Amino acid sequence: MTPESHSPTGHPPTGTDDSRLGPPPGCPAHGLGPGGLRRLHEAKDLRKLYEELRAEYGPVAPALLHDDLPVWVVLGHAENQHMLRTPAQYTRDTRIWSPFREGLVKPDHPLMPHIAWQPMCAHAEGEEHKRLRGAIDAAVATIDFRTLRRHVNRSTQRVVNRFCEEGEADLVGQYAEHLPMAVMCQILGMPDEYDDRIVEAARDMIRGTETANASNAYIVEILGRLTALRRAEPVNDFTSRLITHPAGLTDDEVREHLRLVLIAAYETTANLLANVLRQVLTDPRFRAQLNGGQMTVPEAVEQLLWDEPPFSTTFGYFAKQETELGGQRIRRGDGLLFAPAPANVDPRVRPDPTADMQGNRSHLAFGGGPHECPGQDIGRAIAEVGVDALLMRLPDVELSVHEDELVYTESIASRHLVALPVHFTPRPQQDVTQRPSHQNASPVQQDWHIGAARPQPAPAPAPTAPSGQRVGSVPQPAFVPPPQPAAEPVRPRGVWRRFLLWWRGY
Repeated sequence: MTPESHSPTGHPPTGTDDSRLGPPPGCPAHGLGPGGLRRLHEAKDLRKLYEELRAEYGPVAPALLHDDLPVWVVLGHAENQHMLRTPAQYTRDTRIWSPFREGLVKPDHPLMPHIAWQPMCAHAEGEEHKRLRGAIDAAVATIDFRTLRRHVNRSTQRVVNRFCEEGEADLVGQYAEHLPMAVMCQILGMPDEYDDRIVEAARDMIRGTETANASNAYIVEILGRLTALRRAEPVNDFTSRLITHPAGLTDDEVREHLRLVLIAAYETTANLLANVLRQVLTDPRFRAQLNGGQMTVPEAVEQLLWDEPPFSTTFGYFAKQETELGGQRIRRGDGLLFAPAPANVDPRVRPDPTADMQGNRSHLAFGGGPHECPGQDIGRAIAEVGVDALLMRLPDVELSVHEDELVYTESIASRHLVALPVHFTPRPQQDVTQRPSHQNASPVQQDWHIGAARPQPAPAPAPTAPSGQRVGSVPQPAFVPPPQPAAEPVRPRGVWRRFLLWWRGY
């Protein structure tokens, strides 16, 4: 293949010449498929593969998906931004993808939940995109982030209460994969649907396994029931706002947008939570910066969005016309993978991939252009409060294995930490309505506000003799224990402290 090729295979997708013949899927012939192209789904280390592709082809490289479907991987930061921000040349409407139009995509393809066209803003453009995206943006804009933080804190309490008395836990399987789903179910208006099954279905669907389609059907069924319920009885939740928006979304459109918001926010936040917690537990400098105030939790989250974007790649964008990108000639109907993971370490914008990126939000973790993630601030809030709240509950949490023993599972879509085993001092469960704390008892709340007189401590009761008489009215015994000092009054919180508690949802 040369940079002048018109498609990832160098031939039209329907070509039947000998160049399309090669080792069958699964053959260990160096992971190569037709035309000598790399099979992304067979790669053991996608990070390494992306760098090899960058070295061989430059910022845009040809590769293969499942069933040897050709695709371009956009590796460059500038090239990804151009693709995202040029709707005149690139669309997300999968129906123009050449293999799809020519019947090469099987109905049970593992990526079908991502490939199949759906009536939602992610696959629309022009006026239709504005109509659908307008409804999503309006519903997101009505979310009260103080209430959201309260949901996160209370969900943290519920999730941590499941394992806090054990003294050990897996912060991926028992925390990072559960907290975002619990919060998102609350936001969408279906808190009763949160359980282990919906978490497992969401994970399975994203991984593109053989059962991904069944898991997708389960999620769609739940959201279909929710849509019908809220259509009949709207309340003050995200789903009802979508239904009642002037855009007039159909039930199918509501259901698909709920699925988009639920899965995107869930996967983004679950990976982000796990990665931030891993960094805190494995990098003493990182933890010291947090504890010492040199780095805030939001800054830590942004750093991890550079280093470990929740989605490695997203399928996909499609060329609406013949064009050129990154030195490659792209045919009309060619598919392209938006790839934030390799783009975030593009040596042209980040010569030192270990460099501190604090204050820099030009990463591509949430996409860009017309299809930029509408719920990115929801994900940030869940991750920020979730990390802070967990460290408040378990301040002495430590990793139970060496960092080198941590295992990742990798798919084309994401790189996912399998487990994060930790140990800590066993602690009792806490009231979910109370602010997460490592103290066993919550401090006494002071009913005081600006302008009111400061509360005075109650006078200490006079000590009494065993008979109940006041000390001094009877002779003293030979030995009298020294009097205990009166407890210091609880100081009322300052203005700044009370503002922080209000902002965090308490």
